[in-house]
Amino acid sequence: MAYVPPHKRHSKEGGGPSRPPTSLVWQFKKGLNSRSPNSKAHLSGRIEHADTATYRWLAVGLGDDGDRLPSSVFLKPVSIEWGPGEKQLALTKSCTVKDDDETGRDNRKKPWEHIAETVMQDLLCSFEVLRSEIKDQSMGEIKPTMVARFGKVLFRGSPSFPVETCGDMVTVTEASLKWLKRSFYAYLPSSYVENVTGKVIPEIGLSFEGEKGVYHVELSDKSRPGATICCKCIVHEAEQRVKLYKVELGQVRHLVVDVSCLNKDLDMRLMLRTKRILTAISENEKNSIRDLVTSAVLDSSVKGGLRWPLEKASSGDRYSVIGVWHTISSTYRNSLMRLKVRHAERFNLRSSQEEVSEEITLKLNGMTSELHGQSLDTNSISDLLKDATKMMWEHFLSCGIPII
Repeated sequence: MAYVPPHKRHSKEGGGPSRPPTSLVWQFKKGLNSRSPNSKAHLSGRIEHADTATYRWLAVGLGDDGDRLPSSVFLKPVSIEWGPGEKQLALTKSCTVKDDDETGRDNRKKPWEHIAETVMQDLLCSFEVLRSEIKDQSMGEIKPTMVARFGKVLFRGSPSFPVETCGDMVTVTEASLKWLKRSFYAYLPSSYVENVTGKVIPEIGLSFEGEKGVYHVELSDKSRPGATICCKCIVHEAEQRVKLYKVELGQVRHLVVDVSCLNKDLDMRLMLRTKRILTAISENEKNSIRDLVTSAVLDSSVKGGLRWPLEKASSGDRYSVIGVWHTISSTYRNSLMRLKVRHAERFNLRSSQEEVSEEITLKLNGMTSELHGQSLDTNSISDLLKDATKMMWEHFLSCGIPII
């Protein structure tokens, strides 16, 4: 049977593809008052930041100097809510400006070379710090990953943000950008996902690895203030209940680089992040978590797809369910990278907010493997980074339609 992308699997028209196994089918409740991805930030759980985390933003694609914005670039308000009084702004260029030749006219650096060279030193420093943490596994096994996401870099500021407007545009300088907080909007239109699965994946030589449906249950733990425990579950078909197979602490970010790609449809985010698999916990803790999670009832009529019997969404005074989400992910890979195409529905029990999204994550496994070597091979890391950014620039940043 031919592979059918997740976002095309709910058609009821005759002659369509056969339905996948029930464990991979996610029937969304009709008429749900679902919140659009435009209405709130990601609900994918609390994300922690390492004490030594590095953050960088750069713009590439126009102008002679990759660190200086040309006068043709503006900040434009977008209709994405974030907080009371906060403006959401995205970089855009004047439509009257002709795109420069991105292959490096006048002997300028190619955009992907500029990205790789700018990121390289921060990446090496983050690698060195993380390698020392990997050796200390007293609190559990650390799983590092170098990843790339695609979407739009957004800036947000308070009503007092000093800007000079021109119509619906906002003139911007490097100095004014320092006043703004930054976020990354990673929700993608179905047409883009379809293009990636149908065209890009064959072009870059990735092979289909498999598909998996997973329920994620997020717990708060009063003994770990500020941390989120992430429980991954699959459906036990015979008994029609969820089965716990992995318990992790939430993501920790060590390096985040946001790249505004000024003559492309999409921007990119490069991240070095870790997850910690909980191994150093007592049997009582394991049993409490397992009993809490597996007491959930599968119910496609409720948001998140899981519900708990009355007063069963907590375990004593320690663990409480704070979020539920269901994902159907298809993965593709080669020796250096692993691409995950994910359809997700998330529900936050605390805020009663829901979101449905299509997402793409590219895991740069070749670079991640360098973390586990005897020593860091600077030349190898540099070559891998340049090759990866070139591939992403050429294949993943064209969308064809605005996403915000």
